[in-house]
Amino acid sequence: MAGTTADEVLAELAALEDPRARAVNERHGDDHGVNLTRLRAVAKRLRTQQDLALELWGTGDTAARLLALLICRPKAFERDELEAMVRETRAPKVHDWYVNYVVKKSPHAEQLRLAWMGDPDPVVASAGWALTADRVVKKPEGLDLSGLLDVIEAQMGNAPERLQWAMNTCLAQIGIEHPEHRARALEIGERLEVLKDYPTPPNCTSPYAPAWITEIVRRRSDR
Repeated sequence: MAGTTADEVLAELAALEDPRARAVNERHGDDHGVNLTRLRAVAKRLRTQQDLALELWGTGDTAARLLALLICRPKAFERDELEAMVRETRAPKVHDWYVNYVVKKSPHAEQLRLAWMGDPDPVVASAGWALTADRVVKKPEGLDLSGLLDVIEAQMGNAPERLQWAMNTCLAQIGIEHPEHRARALEIGERLEVLKDYPTPPNCTSPYAPAWITEIVRRRSDR
């Protein structure tokens, strides 16, 4: 609701702190203890408030930043603001929501994708690769898919974890969405073995690219 102050929101988030949630989140690198369903309920009540979102982001608090990403107006950010923000998204969940809920909806998304893919900071580069994976699925026209596979083949095996995940997602999406590149995508995945042994719950698709590609293609063929 309009008129709510940042201090009031921070107090509400502090009251929602759950030690058990924090323990689970910290295992994934996220330093907050607010249940995300409850966080979304707060966002639904507050609705879109760009000024409040900026205040919450400025606190540096992970839960506050997650809430900011839910109540901000993505198209209101200038490119330089988005450039600064991506370098502050160190918590994995903040990074994921920032890319998916803000940057993908921004008119600057394509410029940032190109700028970030080769950034020396692997967290920033991972944002560029996440945007590229999205384009592979939704708007592949103009992308050099063979060139992307060349880079993935050369760099993914030794990439830092978050960048490796984003490159692996791009590899899988190329194999799923573009049959003419599927055999090569499968071969790269099988040779590099990235995430091959990642623990996957029952009834969930493995992030190991060959298994991921094969399973999604199978499901689509069964329709």
